[in-house]
Amino acid sequence: MPDQHSTLRAQRRSETQRVIQAHAVRLFTERGYDATTVTDVAEAAGVSPMTVYRHFPTKEDLVLVDQHGRLVAERIAASSAAQPLVRRIGGALVGSAATLTGGHGDDPTANKRFLLARLRLMISTPALRAKHLDNHYALQKAIVDALEGDATDPDTVFHAQVAASACLAAMHTALVRWAEDDGRTELSGLIAKALAAAFGDDIV
Repeated sequence: MPDQHSTLRAQRRSETQRVIQAHAVRLFTERGYDATTVTDVAEAAGVSPMTVYRHFPTKEDLVLVDQHGRLVAERIAASSAAQPLVRRIGGALVGSAATLTGGHGDDPTANKRFLLARLRLMISTPALRAKHLDNHYALQKAIVDALEGDATDPDTVFHAQVAASACLAAMHTALVRWAEDDGRTELSGLIAKALAAAFGDDIV
């Protein structure tokens, strides 16, 4: 029973986060990031400002927090260690993008619009662009940890860091193009195209 209670708590927490973030992104898009306060977001979501801060410690987190790192790490951990590093990372990035835009059984179009709105806010808001760099490093670390586990050999870690950075740079270029194209191109395919342009057609 304790496990069941823990699962229910986690589900409720995840749903509360989803609702708060959805209202935040909507308000930031409609009113502007700087013109919208955390109190505004709390009122729209029907919760207290303290509840917002419990789930999102900073205002920037309302836009930037996502499940991407976890999804990518899981896919890398499940991939064959015999594959080249760039192929393992690239496959995980493409696969996680397909999952994030696929809707998990919900409305794929709504998911895509939400991701597009978040991405546009990241690109257009100076405070978010600066914070986004922290997220980039966190995603790189998640990738390296998933690739190498507890590896401590400096050369092994360095090679994983370089491969992760190169793949993330290609993905970032694809994300910007996706936003400019208003999501008309499939995101996973666009990331695959960017990776192929950087590393060759057989990379994913």
